[in-house]
Amino acid sequence: MHALCLLLALVCTLFLNPPKAYAQTILPEDYIAIDMDQARIGQLLFYDKILSGNQNISCGTCHHHDHAGTDGLSLGIGEGGTGVGPLRTAGVGADRIRKRIPRNAPALWNLGHRSIDVLFHDGRLSVSDIYGNGFNSPAQEWLPEGLDHILAAQALFPLTAQFEMAGNPRENEIAGAIHDRIDTAWPILAKRVRTIPAYGEMFVAAFDHISTPEEVTIVEIGNALGAFIAAEWQSADSPYDAWLMGAALPVTAERGRVLFFQTLRCASCHTGPLFTDQQFHALGLPAFGPGRTRPWDPMPRDVGRMGKSDRLEDAYRFRTPSLRNVALTGPYGHNGAYPTLGSMIRHHAGQAYWTPEMAQLPDVPWLAAADFAIREDALEIARQAGQRDLQPFAISDQELADLTAFLHALTGETALTRPLGRPHTVPSGLPVD
Repeated sequence: MHALCLLLALVCTLFLNPPKAYAQTILPEDYIAIDMDQARIGQLLFYDKILSGNQNISCGTCHHHDHAGTDGLSLGIGEGGTGVGPLRTAGVGADRIRKRIPRNAPALWNLGHRSIDVLFHDGRLSVSDIYGNGFNSPAQEWLPEGLDHILAAQALFPLTAQFEMAGNPRENEIAGAIHDRIDTAWPILAKRVRTIPAYGEMFVAAFDHISTPEEVTIVEIGNALGAFIAAEWQSADSPYDAWLMGAALPVTAERGRVLFFQTLRCASCHTGPLFTDQQFHALGLPAFGPGRTRPWDPMPRDVGRMGKSDRLEDAYRFRTPSLRNVALTGPYGHNGAYPTLGSMIRHHAGQAYWTPEMAQLPDVPWLAAADFAIREDALEIARQAGQRDLQPFAISDQELADLTAFLHALTGETALTRPLGRPHTVPSGLPVD
């Protein structure tokens, strides 16, 4: 019995405080294979507003290089807004936004890692052959075959989201098409792209099975975008990675590492080389914003994973985010409720004090009455607060500083120097944000 106890103690120690011999770093072969010619097309498309319904917003608007692949907002300003990042405004006149984006713009770091098999805060896109096209997605059987990987599939959905990139009904042919069926918009977008001579030539050169621009479909566009995201946002050169190779962490970060892996057991969810278990957990974050409502929801709430699974046990659970470069990608939480790492850690500990002023929301007077309407529903707020997978824990000011220092040690040394970056111009001739 004594020997068994010692063995169990050793196993627990190795799990909670892994030695450097454990393969927790990221190796080049851990990423999906990438064709850089395709990635260069994806770089241009990522910042080209030609892919939006009204040709006024790009993927890069909300996942900008200047903001480490995010937008620095709690809830983004999508189609109809102007500007980038925290300075983005909500538009004017008939073009002004009708709704905030319901969730925080997720970071893109290391999404090309081979372990990634589920995406979006609610996991509504996952690797699966349930529909015969390789993915379980909102498009179900209408998602086209031939997408190279989950990133290629993911890239197609913001293009068809009304408040993100598609626009409102009767504004453009994309918005009209998606209200018939999601896949009817993709051929229209593909034709927009392939009829631009520069794009047509690049696709023919980069894709072996494409002989003429007329053969370019949304599949090749998705694969190019996915290749760019996979190539551009790789990051595995942090001080923590150096520690794995034998270097020392700063004293405060080392204390934070012990807290993370051992004392506070953060690694029970933020595990592996990406610091995520890719599972879904309820944190009881403060609710605000328009919510991601379903047709029968009586209030502007966001039920998280349950919105995909329709299982009550999934209510208010959201996907564990990776912590790689987390210090660069605030605000934090599925709705960006907390502006700093310290405040987010306090929430995990059950010590947070949250006020609406902490939400990073650009001023939108015509939406102000709805921004915090959910908080007037005491029963709904109680349901969300009661669905919490975290147990409160004690953390001192010094421990908070140490844990924050360790999270900063997950920032890549070259995180802000990307291989391709933001293009100055794009083949459509549209302005680049």
